[in-house]
Formats: sequence, C-alpha cells, structure tokens
Amino acid sequence: MKRVAANPWFGLVCRLALGGVFIYASLSKLADPAGFAVDVARYRVLPLALVNLAALVLPWMELLAGGLLIVGWLSRSSGLVLTVVSMVFLAAMASAMARGLDIECGCFSVAGGGKVGWLHLGLDLGLVLVGLRCAALGGGALALDQVGAGGSEA
Repeated sequence: MKRVAANPWFGLVCRLALGGVFIYASLSKLADPAGFAVDVARYRVLPLALVNLAALVLPWMELLAGGLLIVGWLSRSSGLVLTVVSMVFLAAMASAMARGLDIECGCFSVAGGGKVGWLHLGLDLGLVLVGLRCAALGGGALALDQVGAGGSEA
C-alpha cells in the first residue's frame, strides 16, 4: 500500500481528484453566498456573528486550494488546507447527526445538496485521506512543484 501511495501517478490522480472536487464544491457557494450562509447556520456550530464570514471565506479557500492542486503548485500546503477543511466538515456533519439535525449538507450545492448522513461522512473521510496523501507526499507526476526541484516531489 505504501508503494501505491508513493507512486507519482497515483499522486497525480489524488491531486486532480481532490482539487476538482473542491473547485466544483466552491462554485454554487460562490454563486449564492447568502444561501451557503443559511446552510452553515443550520449546523449550529458557529456563533451567528461568524456565519457570514465563514460562508464568504470557505468557498474561496476551496477554489484557491483546489486550483493550486490542479496545477500542482504548493501541493503539500494546498493538500493540508483541504484536509483541514474536510476534517472540519466531517466534524460538523458528525455533530449534526449526533444531535439529530435534519439538514441539507451544503457540500456541493446550496440548493438541495443532499441531507447530512453516512454517505457524506464517508465522502469527507475519503477526502481527508486523499488530502493527507497530497499533504504528506506532494503533487505527484506533472506537478509544477517539481519545476526547479530536480524532479523530486515538493
């Protein structure tokens, strides 16, 4: 398993998948920040004073880090950022489930992205694992991180 994780082509797949997921997830949130703020508020984990700030900042973080991963620049840092974001989302969803909240996830669509549940928890856990791979081992094959680094992972 260690050999597969270290394979630069597997790194490329991880980098593109994680970056693509987060770019896609950011688009509807950027298009409807007020709707995303409502989704964030429904989790009841942030004080209301921070809900709008989170709804404005998170999609831009997703878009920026996802874009950096797609091109393979600052792959480790971007992978770490998206790992932390995924862990926060995972904790928020687990908290909502434990409290019996029947709410929309807000993951990929502000309008009807699906209810918080085990499927979304599994997806976020997968994103955490892929993000950890990117953060630990870099962007893999064809990453701009490698330019000027003698071909080694950066």
